Amino acid sequence: MRQVHHFISGAHKAGSDTRTGDIFDPGTGQVQAQVCMGTSADLDEAVRGALAAQPEWAATNPQRRARVMFRFKELLEANMDELAELLSSEHGKVIADSKGDIQRGLEVIEFACGIPHLLKGEYTQGAGPGIDIYAMRQPLGVVAGITPFNFPAMVPMWMFPMALACGNTFILKPSERDPGAPLYLAQLLGEAGLPEGCLNVVNGDKEAVDSILDHSDIAAVSFVGSTAIGKYIYGRGCANGKRVQALCGAKNHMIIMPDADMGQAVDAAIGAAYGSAGERCMAVSAVLAVGDNTADNFVEELAPKVRALKIGQFDEPGVEMGPVITREAKDRIIDYINQGESDGAKVVVDGRNLSLQGYENGFFVGGTLLDHVTPDMSVYRDEIFGPVLSVLRPKSYDEAVKLVMSHEYGNGTAIFTRDGDAAREFASNVNVGMVGVNVPIPVPVAYHSFGGWKASMFGDHSIHGMEGVRFYTKLKTVTARWPSGIKDGAVFNFHSGSDDK
Repeated sequence: MRQVHHFISGAHKAGSDTRTGDIFDPGTGQVQAQVCMGTSADLDEAVRGALAAQPEWAATNPQRRARVMFRFKELLEANMDELAELLSSEHGKVIADSKGDIQRGLEVIEFACGIPHLLKGEYTQGAGPGIDIYAMRQPLGVVAGITPFNFPAMVPMWMFPMALACGNTFILKPSERDPGAPLYLAQLLGEAGLPEGCLNVVNGDKEAVDSILDHSDIAAVSFVGSTAIGKYIYGRGCANGKRVQALCGAKNHMIIMPDADMGQAVDAAIGAAYGSAGERCMAVSAVLAVGDNTADNFVEELAPKVRALKIGQFDEPGVEMGPVITREAKDRIIDYINQGESDGAKVVVDGRNLSLQGYENGFFVGGTLLDHVTPDMSVYRDEIFGPVLSVLRPKSYDEAVKLVMSHEYGNGTAIFTRDGDAAREFASNVNVGMVGVNVPIPVPVAYHSFGGWKASMFGDHSIHGMEGVRFYTKLKTVTARWPSGIKDGAVFNFHSGSDDK
């Protein structure tokens, strides 16, 4: 059976522990590989390598660091198909989704290629008599990222390209469920010219996470995952004096106003709710259709599209949605649907009993549509992370907005309307970090920054864009005054710059 090792100082290493984790083929339910579980000793070895590499890498001028990113981009594009297939084989998402996963990470690499400009500091000439002041951003040293299973390529690439371009070295702890893609990326970066030790991958579970949070030589930690774990990572990391950004859970609402283009709204919802089997932190999982007539029309048009979703193994032609990541995830999703039905929601489209010939043991859940959901139901309150869309029926715009505003999560939201005033008011006042206007998944492009509000994020900085530059650097300000010197010819006594001669 295939063994997945760590990547430390430019080499694949088995690690110091005999513990392993299973990597499944989500479509068949079979174990396809085993991954080594990292220990504090493995993490320490990776940090020592990163510490040794960091001074020289930081001293490399930004233009040369950018050239590594340019070459990495070329290699990623050349190996896109192979990487996408590897990603899909471990995660289950269809090839098109995997290529999208890689592409959104690739865009961050493109932004990182501009690091010579992004790192330019500020300068004030003549701030005082003979005094100049300048500010510079310098790397933190060794930094780390802890990333989730749902975007095994994109989320690591939200982190390490910016961190490396700024002159840091990086320790990545990917999800133990699908570590193949992150390891492939590390290998490509080595081929692109990144010195050994600058990017290390340590696989593992809570032991590896705690080792990162407790290690005195790791200056900062980036995290993407659930709110419960994010809160733990933020608290423990900050208690240990680290800079921490933790991007967490979500319950993304999509408001449909009575004047919305219903065809556009339905098409948007089908992709936003069921793409990648709903395993996206920006997936739309709650539609707020304003008024019964709006809700009736929306459900009537959406339901046949949900029933028609082509579900199957990632490499089958025409497949639109694959399985979820594990059997435990499947069981959890079905439990939520059961509870929603028990609480009074109407199951318009039921994906609980999906069985595919030849893949009976796979982790498949069919697209599910629930109507007449109310705010007190768990299917509305909780992040399900599966192909389940709940439809609520607020009576007015104000009632819909109140639902968005009062929810504990504030990652993303969207409004579909032809009314510019309503859209503007919503975007201006809603307490959510990312807002879409007739856009269902408002993920910013790489030169802006990604981040939620409320329980969807802990820390002061969003991820990638200029927020990424600020997170992975520290500001130094220099105030300088130079005495008169050789320009005055030979001098035999010291004069400060402001002295009378």
